[in-house]
Amino acid sequence: MNLDNLNDKQLEAVKSVGSPNLIFAGAGSGKTRVLTYKIAYLIKELGIPPENILAVTFTNKAAQEMQSRVQELLDFDISSISIGTFHSISAQILRKEIHHLGMSNNFIIYDQPDSVSVIKDSIKDLGLDIKQFEPKTFKNHISSLKNQLISYEEAETLADDFLSKKVAEVYKIYQEQLSSNSALDFDDLLLKPLELFKQFPEILDKYQNIYKYVLVDEYQDTNKPQFEFIHSLSIKHRDICVVGDDDQSIYGWRGADISNILNFSDAFGDSQIFKLEQNYR
Repeated sequence: MNLDNLNDKQLEAVKSVGSPNLIFAGAGSGKTRVLTYKIAYLIKELGIPPENILAVTFTNKAAQEMQSRVQELLDFDISSISIGTFHSISAQILRKEIHHLGMSNNFIIYDQPDSVSVIKDSIKDLGLDIKQFEPKTFKNHISSLKNQLISYEEAETLADDFLSKKVAEVYKIYQEQLSSNSALDFDDLLLKPLELFKQFPEILDKYQNIYKYVLVDEYQDTNKPQFEFIHSLSIKHRDICVVGDDDQSIYGWRGADISNILNFSDAFGDSQIFKLEQNYR
C-alpha cells in the first residue's frame, strides 16, 4: 500500500493505533484523505477484517465519497465495511434489534412533514389553536429535548411555564402516536439504539464486538445522542479515531455539542492527538 501521498503528520495519524485518536483538521488539510487511508491501512497492513470497521459521517454524500475513496485504495470488495451516516447506521441496527423494545422491525421512518403533521394533530387534541401554537415550533422544541436525551416524562417534570408544559403534553401525545403507528422520527433513530444498549447489555456487547474499530468524521458536529452512541460502541476496545475542526461547528442548530471534541480525552481515556495544519487548498 502506497503511503507516499501523505505528509509526515498525516502519516503519523494514519499509523497510530492502539489508543483513542483525535485529529484536529481544518478545511483543506486533507482530513478525508487521512480517514480513508486509515481505513485502508487498518485492513491491508494490520489485517483487521472489513466487517469490524465502522466509519460514521453526517451526510450520504460524504459517506459515499469515503466509500469510493477507500475502494480506490483496496483491490477487493469493501462492501462489508459499515460506512454511513449516524442515522443510516442506527437504522440498520434497529431493523435487526428493535423488536426487543416491543416494536416491529418493519417500523416506518417519519420525515419532517410527517412529524409536523402528527404534532399538528396532537396540538389540536389538546384544544389549542395551531395559529397560536405553531406545529413546526413545537417540533423544534421536541427535537431539542430529544437531542438533550430528555424524555416526555422528564420534560413534564422540568416544565416550569405554560409553554414548556404544553410542549411536554404535545411531546407525550406525539410519542404515543408514533408508537401506535409503529413509526420513528429522525431523532428517535439516534435515541432507540441507546435505549437498546441500556436495557439489553448483551446487544451492546454484540455490537462492540462487531465494530472493533470506529472512525468518525466531523466530530465537532456531534450532539449528545451521537456522542453516547459512539462512546457506547467504542469504550470497550477504545480503538476510535475522530476527525474534527474545533473552530467550525456548522450543525449548531441541530444541537451540536463542541464539548464532545474538547473533552475527548476525558471521555475515552489517554489519547493521541494530532493537528493537521498544512493547507492544500
